[in-house]
Amino acid sequence: MSAAQLFATWFGSGLSKLAPGTVGSVCTLPLYALLARTPALVYWSVTLAVTLLGVWASEQTARELGDEDPQSVVIDEVAGVLIALGFARGLGWPALAAAFLLFRLFDIVKPGPVDWVQNLKPPGVGIMADDVLAGLGAGACVYVGFALLG
Repeated sequence: MSAAQLFATWFGSGLSKLAPGTVGSVCTLPLYALLARTPALVYWSVTLAVTLLGVWASEQTARELGDEDPQSVVIDEVAGVLIALGFARGLGWPALAAAFLLFRLFDIVKPGPVDWVQNLKPPGVGIMADDVLAGLGAGACVYVGFALLG
């Protein structure tokens, strides 16, 4: 397995036969736990790095496997979960749970723009873009719901 595939599959979690996207999402939680109490600049810098490296890794893996959107690539879920949970930082466990669940819902249902961007080219951009938007949407909903509305 190449370094790109190792990262794109989030260290093999995307190789799960059952619900690889959900498994990859759950396997993001240890990284979130490490970052949860870091300053916002550190948290968002790591999230940006994961996202940018994810574009590269998913593009390379798509080429290596000859598949424009391999099911085993879950680095997009990792980035999306980190984005969604980033909006819920400091709002308590209910907000974190809501952000995670809303991200999974938006990633599966792919409402509007989340669906439109998944076909962007090159494939690495399309693979990552829908989950980035799903993370932003889930995070925004949770932030508005928990932080602003109480």
